[in-house]
Amino acid sequence: MAELRDICGYADSYLDISRFRDYTPNGLQVEGRSEVSKLVSGVTASQALIEAAIDQNADAILVHHGYFWKGESSRILGPKRQRLKLLLQHDISLIAYHLPLDAHPDVGNNVQLARQLGFVIKGPLNAQGIGLIGLTEEPMTLDDLARRISGSLDRVPLTIPGGATDEIEQIAWCTGAAQGYLEQAAEQGAQVYISGEISEQTVHAARELGVNYIAAGHHATERYGVQSLGAHLARQMGIDHVFIDIDNPA
Repeated sequence: MAELRDICGYADSYLDISRFRDYTPNGLQVEGRSEVSKLVSGVTASQALIEAAIDQNADAILVHHGYFWKGESSRILGPKRQRLKLLLQHDISLIAYHLPLDAHPDVGNNVQLARQLGFVIKGPLNAQGIGLIGLTEEPMTLDDLARRISGSLDRVPLTIPGGATDEIEQIAWCTGAAQGYLEQAAEQGAQVYISGEISEQTVHAARELGVNYIAAGHHATERYGVQSLGAHLARQMGIDHVFIDIDNPA
């Protein structure tokens, strides 16, 4: 068992949250009981995840996508009311890390995706360190790369051929809704750029920039950071941890 404040203080420092200007508060978002013996992690703080955490007798929930996003209504209505009601009724804390979890060099979403897919990391995609550039372990075709992603993530990706599809080695990637980094990937010499989502204009941009684009799923690409962080916190704090995957096809 560990103190909630100690877990959050450690995680805030470990992820260096003060370095980021984010769209949502990072760290403790909803305060529950002061002591934690069981931590449940998941990608998004949906009602389904909260209910699953209640079934697990969790003291705290750790997520990548929490609450209180900039630009959303501040009123507590509908699904937001129900989610908060469940947390407060069961005295469960909600802890969330967004951009700091994307960028972390060990438990981060992008590093963890590279490990999942067998990519060799060369460096950051941009100054913020939110994406990465690197190499495949060996040259492969675009179809081979798509099959590897499908097998590893259990999700068939959407592939947009935009350049040469044989002898692919130079790649860039950023999990989640990072299709906007496509141009930066092209500037870094990537033959393929992988992200979670795709927009209508992404197809045209990929073709015109001469870069192949793969949309591998927002949820599918961001499963690995939060469970890695949860496991790390469990080891450091001497608590139990369970990752619960509430599947999402997006």
